[in-house]
Amino acid sequence: MTTQADCIFCRIINGELGCDKLFEDDAVLAFRDLHPQAPLHGLVIPKRHIATLNDFADDDSALLGRLMQVARQIAAEHRLEGYRIAMNVNSLGGQVVFHAHLHILGGRQMKGLG
Repeated sequence: MTTQADCIFCRIINGELGCDKLFEDDAVLAFRDLHPQAPLHGLVIPKRHIATLNDFADDDSALLGRLMQVARQIAAEHRLEGYRIAMNVNSLGGQVVFHAHLHILGGRQMKGLG
């Protein structure tokens, strides 16, 4: 599991690495994915290091809601008529970077999940 000291997203938050920023406030940072899977592929992350969705505390509901609000705001700013929000959890769920993050994907027709 990634620690805060070696977390690439923490390094972006701390200004050690650059990013193509989409949004920032005191609690949340959003930026474009380096390997986009859609014309708009953003990552929305909490500024506090939280490894996975499973690691949010019960009293983090406001932060989780804020992540979704920011994703919605980015979609509106990019005039997306439809978009997908995804969060991979742990290795078996496809998570690669162990700093919780939402993916926002849009700008093309998304295929259904079932």
